[in-house]
Amino acid sequence: MAKVHNKKKLHVDLTPAIKKLEITIKGLINTRILGGYRSAFRGRGLEFAGYREYAPDEDSSLIDWKASSKSNSLLVKEYEEERSLEVFFIIDVGSSMVFGSTEKLKNEYAAEFAASLAHLILESGDRFGYGLFNNKVKAESFPQQGRNQFYKFTKDLVDPNNYGGRFDLDEAIKYALGHLKNESLVLIVSDFIGLKSEWKRYIKSAGKKFDLIGVMIRDPRDQTLPEDSYQVAIENPHSGEQMVVDPLLIKEKYERLVKEEEGKIRQEFLKAGADFLELNTGKSFIKPLIVFFKVRSEKWR
Repeated sequence: MAKVHNKKKLHVDLTPAIKKLEITIKGLINTRILGGYRSAFRGRGLEFAGYREYAPDEDSSLIDWKASSKSNSLLVKEYEEERSLEVFFIIDVGSSMVFGSTEKLKNEYAAEFAASLAHLILESGDRFGYGLFNNKVKAESFPQQGRNQFYKFTKDLVDPNNYGGRFDLDEAIKYALGHLKNESLVLIVSDFIGLKSEWKRYIKSAGKKFDLIGVMIRDPRDQTLPEDSYQVAIENPHSGEQMVVDPLLIKEKYERLVKEEEGKIRQEFLKAGADFLELNTGKSFIKPLIVFFKVRSEKWR
């Protein structure tokens, strides 16, 4: 049975997710992939410095085969960090995020994801800020370093008074465009449900100014309906309008439309020069995030 959270304490236990991600990253340090993680999240803040010889214990995917073919040894590119990166989280705290059919509501899952990543950003020496948005800013802090910033972020993430209403992606991006530096790394964490008609234009503008990443978090019930035949009442979280449906009768069409919608959202981010990460509350975000690190790091090699 899907659950909707009604201004009660959020059951968000950030410590296990953060510790698990820390352990994973420490393991990556031993295989020297942490440099790939850092390059993934520094992007334009890296400058090519030269080549060095490949070490036997390294990941072979780091080898620059074109340069190696011109030399008598295997070579790996090295980069110098130009500056500390500023990361900004745009977090959707609208009503559609206060929903779940798994152990975690979407907003609980998003909180654990964002806090875990923020912890790594600080460990890497970068700064992060955030804005929690429905149709306006519910909580905000501009990019900073330090423990106090992390504690403030987690406190705002677990405050139930920050959740509800309708998420306005257009307003959130306009806020970012007006307040953040060029080439900031901006992550939009949302289910991207109920977007306004102008959202594509704003994504395009954000893609030009920022290193933009869309993080789509969906619940299994956002993507598929149960196979049993019985009537259920569904409600539009924004308008309150209700409708009684038989899931079995609309299941195939529903799932096809959802798949098409998700594909269109992903494609708009990619067209804007942004990256896109898709997560599902039924599965841990750890593995998809690590794979995402690696793919992004290879883009900047």
